[in-house]
Amino acid sequence: MDFDVLVVGEVRNSKIHSVTYELTSKARELADKLGSEVEVLLLYSRCEDELEDLIYRGADRVLFVKNEELKFFNQEIWTNIVTDVALKRQPYIMLTGATSSGRTFFPAVAAKLNTGLTADCTGLDIEEETNLLLQTRPAIGGNVMATIKTPNHRPQMATVRPRTFRPLPKDESRKGEIVELKPDESLFNVRVKTLRFERDESQNVNIQDADVVVAFGKGIKKPENVKYISELAEALKAAIGASRAAVDAKWIGYPHQVGLSGKVVSPKLYIAAGISGAVQHIAGMQTSEYIVAINKDPEAPIFRIANFGIVGDLFEVIPELTKRIKLEIEKSGGKNK
Repeated sequence: MDFDVLVVGEVRNSKIHSVTYELTSKARELADKLGSEVEVLLLYSRCEDELEDLIYRGADRVLFVKNEELKFFNQEIWTNIVTDVALKRQPYIMLTGATSSGRTFFPAVAAKLNTGLTADCTGLDIEEETNLLLQTRPAIGGNVMATIKTPNHRPQMATVRPRTFRPLPKDESRKGEIVELKPDESLFNVRVKTLRFERDESQNVNIQDADVVVAFGKGIKKPENVKYISELAEALKAAIGASRAAVDAKWIGYPHQVGLSGKVVSPKLYIAAGISGAVQHIAGMQTSEYIVAINKDPEAPIFRIANFGIVGDLFEVIPELTKRIKLEIEKSGGKNK
C-alpha cells in the first residue's frame, strides 16, 4: 500500500500562498512517519515564485497545472482537476488550507471520491498502531477538541487552518521533481464563468499575515477603551486582534477575532492585553514567536504560555508602553524595528 501525502496548495496574486508551505511542512512530518512521499499540487495561470522552494521545504514532487482558465478561482474547475489527479495518483492523505477556496472545493472533491473530510483541523498526526490520520479539530463551539479518523475510505482528507503549522526552513540540498500536468480540456468545460474579481474592502483585515498583533479582551471594560489598543498598534505598525468575548460584545468586528472560532495567527510578536487566556483563544495564537501578556491577575492562564508577562493595570501599562515605543522610534530616526 502507498502512503503518499498530497497537498493541494494555493497561488494568490501570482505568489505561492503561505498555507502551502505550512501544509508541506506538516505533510513532510506525516510522510516520514509513514515512510512515504509528499506531493504538492498547484493550479494557476501565473506563478512568480520558484516551485523549487517547495522541494527545499519538504516536498518530494511538485505537480502543477498552468492554464488561463485558472486566472480566477472556479469551484467546478478546481473540483474537476483535483478529483482527476486524486483518482490517477491515489494518495493516502489529502490536505488543503481551510481558506475561502479550500472550504469551497474540497468538500466537493471528497464527495466525488466517496470519502470523508474533516474541516478546520488544528492538529494532525499518525496513529502508530493503524497508520491512520488523526485529525483534530474544535467541536461544540470550540469547547472541546475532537480527534477524528477515517478508517474505511481513502484518501483521508482534511482542511487545515492557516498559520496552524510553521514552514520548514529552506534546505537547498533537497532534491525532487517538478512535473507539469495536462488535464483533459473537458475538465475546464463548466457551467459558471468568472468575469472579474472585486475585493470586499469592508473585510480588508488580514491579521494572519501580520508580523505583530496587539490583541485585547474583556479586560478593556468598554468599547471606548479600544483607543489604547489602537494607539499601541499604530506605534508598532501592528494588526489588532481580539478575543471572542470582545467580538461578541461588538467592540470590534469578527475579522479581528483570534481563536478556535476565529483566526489562527502566528506573528513574530503577539501582545495580549486584558485577555485571561481561555483554551479556545490560546489555540489561535500559541505558535507566535514571542508572546507578551498584560493582565492584572497574576494567575491568569495566559501567563503560562507567555514569554514575557506584565502583571498590572493595562490602563497604566499600555499608555506607558506606547509612550516608550514612540520614544525609541524617535531615537532611531523614525525607524520601526
